[in-house]
Amino acid sequence: QVQLVESGGGLAQAGGSLSLSCAASKRTLSTYAMGWLRQAPGKEREFVAAITRSDFDTKYADSVKGRFTASRDKARDTVTLQMSNLKPEDTAVYYCAAAMNIERLLTGAAAFWGQGTQVTVSS
Repeated sequence: QVQLVESGGGLAQAGGSLSLSCAASKRTLSTYAMGWLRQAPGKEREFVAAITRSDFDTKYADSVKGRFTASRDKARDTVTLQMSNLKPEDTAVYYCAAAMNIERLLTGAAAFWGQGTQVTVSS
């Protein structure tokens, strides 16, 4: 069992930036494709971004493309979601997720999930 812990959420103004980080209970993130999904109030959880195990490829939802960047720090065994030019519609609980491949993250079929961190963007 892998426990994922997110950090870095909070409040930002529209146009601002926030960075989310995800770490694991044991040094294992390099063996998984890692991703970020979010759930806004009254909406279903949706895919945001993901990075492959090899770091060869990243994928983004159209709504965040060009504004969000997913990356992995292998030395620290963490993954980061850098969010810029934030919009009020980015307000949601953001979840870190791990899966054997990036396709599972695209469909929300992750093997492990973090507890979520709140991101609120004010207009």
